[in-house]
Amino acid sequence: MSRIVTVGAAQLGPINREHSRAEVVERLLVLLRQAAQQGCDLVVFPELALTTFFPRWFVQDISEYDHYYERSMPNAATQPLFDEAKRLGIGFCLGYALLAEDGKRWNVQTLVDKDGSIVATFKKVHIPGHEHHEPDRPFQHAERYYFEPSPDGFGVWRAFGGLFGMMICNDRRWPESYREMGLQGVEMILCGYNTPIHYVPDPSQDILQGFHNSLVMQSGAYQNGTWVVGVAKGGVEEGVDSLGQSVIVAPSGQIVAQAFTTDDELIVARCDLDWCYRYKNTLFDFNRYRRPEVYQRITGQRGAVLPD
Repeated sequence: MSRIVTVGAAQLGPINREHSRAEVVERLLVLLRQAAQQGCDLVVFPELALTTFFPRWFVQDISEYDHYYERSMPNAATQPLFDEAKRLGIGFCLGYALLAEDGKRWNVQTLVDKDGSIVATFKKVHIPGHEHHEPDRPFQHAERYYFEPSPDGFGVWRAFGGLFGMMICNDRRWPESYREMGLQGVEMILCGYNTPIHYVPDPSQDILQGFHNSLVMQSGAYQNGTWVVGVAKGGVEEGVDSLGQSVIVAPSGQIVAQAFTTDDELIVARCDLDWCYRYKNTLFDFNRYRRPEVYQRITGQRGAVLPD
């Protein structure tokens, strides 16, 4: 029998400074209920889904922005989401900022099963942007100031009758992210993102943001025989225009569902996890065709080393 997981990619429109957690959670609940009505087993929310994308601003005293971080999950603000998901019998994946008990700051996603139990929490690996204030920018991208890069790498977990992995935003641009999970047999990768249209270091890439977004997820899906669910927080948030174009990508690399707006929008696909093996057992039969002995540079060096 086919293993069907019906997935909803729950894109969000802008969240501004003045929006409370309660207001945001209510929007998540609306999308969750829509997903339940459409028979979803799992709903995926974006990166930093509970707040505005606060790394666009820089503060000298980082503790001034402690209110943008969660101390635990669930908590008083998000418990209604957990309760409603459990009542509806639907799982979800939620992105948020976490301030851990040891004071470390992480950009995370938590995967929650249909019974309300937490499957895993993933910490973002590839932190983009800059560490210091750059006042000449039209807006900051100070993620490297607000978050630490994960030391844990990419896990894969058994849930929803399959093998699930997670990544966050910039992780999707790195082929190593997909391959690390592919080497654990991943069948579906869940990814939330916030992607400004304007890329300050090289504005020539602005017009290509949508193309690059789909390019990396489609290629990662195909080359690892896995479903990929990419979910945006898009639209003009606090004056910064961000990409929408949430997608659900099949193991063939084909986009099977895509958002049309940059607002709150749910897209849904019935995903047959067994489709993965059309690719895992043929072109990308890793055990038969991979040559790890000739890939030593991938883990042996960090930057490019030019030939003599």
